[in-house]
Amino acid sequence: MTDINDQNPVLTFEGKRYDLNALPDELKELVRGMQVADAQLRMHEDTLKVLAVGRQSMAMQLNERLKSVTPLPDEN
Repeated sequence: MTDINDQNPVLTFEGKRYDLNALPDELKELVRGMQVADAQLRMHEDTLKVLAVGRQSMAMQLNERLKSVTPLPDEN
């Protein structure tokens, strides 16, 4: 979203570039809010990936341990 150069940070949004320093404070605050939201989304996506891996591991353990248990007969 933003390209941070040495002195002039640039906001790139929907294919257009803006001088971030020249934007009104209200817009700068919106940009900061979007950056925080993006970081939170990445963090939660990573959390979901970790949970999915953990769940998959538990499913594999369950599957392995159920091999020694006789299942109920099929209902037909």
